[in-house]
Amino acid sequence: MSQQNITLYSDADFFSPYVMSAFVSLAEKALPFTLSPIDLSTGENLREAFGTLSVTRRVPTLVIGDFQLSESSAISEYLEERFPSPEYTRIFPQDKQERARAREMQAWLRSDFMPIRVERPTEVIFAGVKMPPLSDSGLHAANKLVSGVERLLSGGRKYLFSEWCIADTDLALMLNRLMLNGDPLPEYLRKYASYQWQRPSVQQWRALSQK
Repeated sequence: MSQQNITLYSDADFFSPYVMSAFVSLAEKALPFTLSPIDLSTGENLREAFGTLSVTRRVPTLVIGDFQLSESSAISEYLEERFPSPEYTRIFPQDKQERARAREMQAWLRSDFMPIRVERPTEVIFAGVKMPPLSDSGLHAANKLVSGVERLLSGGRKYLFSEWCIADTDLALMLNRLMLNGDPLPEYLRKYASYQWQRPSVQQWRALSQK
């Protein structure tokens, strides 16, 4: 398949966990792409020009040729289908049940844990900001997260499933909201999150956020 020009629209600070997920997906696929920052603080995403590219007027938005797509999990799934293995690296597990569980994990991380996202914004991860102790609702959300992934990772596994997938990056980011602020986490989760954070595609994103 001939490749068309690929553009990924990002937040200008490179702090968005959702843009990071799409960025890592593209990097893992080894697809050449242009990163185009959008200034969310000035409402650039709400202007008509960006509205012609994104139905949701949100980032990330992926443009390949004349096709546009927003929402990070949709972008990752589309990239997996459009650029399949073995020519391109898989970003979802090969096993059908594991692939479904990876999508379940992505959906869970995006639809739940609002107290963690509010009380531990990504400035904690990418700018070294320190936040006050978690509220009761924040603690409840953190405990729910830990108990939910315990059976998947408590044996010291490096990946959620039999191989790395994009859900590992998404989960590590949620865990790092807590760990990098100094909140307590089981040691096996600290090791898991630290291991995922050393992945070259993640390091490429971190380099952008630290400029």
